[in-house]
Amino acid sequence: MHSAKHGGSQPTPTTIASGIEDGASASAPAIGTIPRGVSRAEDVPHGTVVLAATPIGNVADASARLMALMERADIVAAEDTRRLYDLARRLGVHVNGRVVAFHDHNERAKADGLLDEVETGACVLVVSDAGMPTINDPGLSIVRRAIERGLPVTCAPGPSAVLDALALSGLPTDRFCYEGFLPRKHSERVQRLRSLQSERRTIVFYETPHRIADSMDDLLSAFGPDRRMALARELTKDYEEVRRGTIAEILDGVAADPPRGEIVLVIAGASEDEARENSAATLSVGELAVLSIDRALEDGLRIKDAIAEVIEEHPLPDGSLANRKQVYSAVLEIKQ
Repeated sequence: MHSAKHGGSQPTPTTIASGIEDGASASAPAIGTIPRGVSRAEDVPHGTVVLAATPIGNVADASARLMALMERADIVAAEDTRRLYDLARRLGVHVNGRVVAFHDHNERAKADGLLDEVETGACVLVVSDAGMPTINDPGLSIVRRAIERGLPVTCAPGPSAVLDALALSGLPTDRFCYEGFLPRKHSERVQRLRSLQSERRTIVFYETPHRIADSMDDLLSAFGPDRRMALARELTKDYEEVRRGTIAEILDGVAADPPRGEIVLVIAGASEDEARENSAATLSVGELAVLSIDRALEDGLRIKDAIAEVIEEHPLPDGSLANRKQVYSAVLEIKQ
């Protein structure tokens, strides 16, 4: 998850002061120096790709292993090289290896070249801006290619917004599913949430401040007002905050005090009764019509093409598809 500076209001009673945040200066007292007695001479594996988690906000969360890898890896593949050097400066470490940009737009093209270096014995360190590479961040391409080429890959674990939010949510953590960012488009977001209505496990999403109000409306529509949830923002930073309650309560809070910064949503899984009811539920012709109109507007499709897509995505319980003419008639009625 990409890190961002906070812009929130003063901490509420539920806010937890967490120490140094992402934008802290190098002179701040708790910048994540290596603890007494811990050596930087950690094992740095040769001929290996190492995925290393970086702080998600509080620089003091950087591990001694991460710092040793930053100093001693032969090559550091960084999502943003400027952020890498800024992190190194605040940690008081020097990046001695070759640094290459490794991001969403070039990771496939660069993966094999980096793995060629691994074959010659190099240690290639992969880091994202915040958190663990591959988790909503670059890294998957090099892992897949390393596996295909029979080259070793390992992790230097560390901070995780997903696990932090789960631990702080007060919701069951024995079984959970991580769904990444909610879709940007309303119709796709509704479809994703509907597909999770019967999910018994705790559900975790990422969301952005400018979409949170719309997403909360869709959560209410999909899961109802009484489902328990938590909204966590700015985890490990000075303005860390966790709001807990029902979906309706969190929705009201978002309207009254819009959250800023990076957001993690944790939703309770469906009860046994809810799962049974939702599994049996199907979309009405009117609901299919509304989704079709949204799809046509958002994707620039002809309404007939949008209807075809929507009914294909929402089959009836017996596997058949809704009648296109009936859905089209419902669309015309809505537009009148």
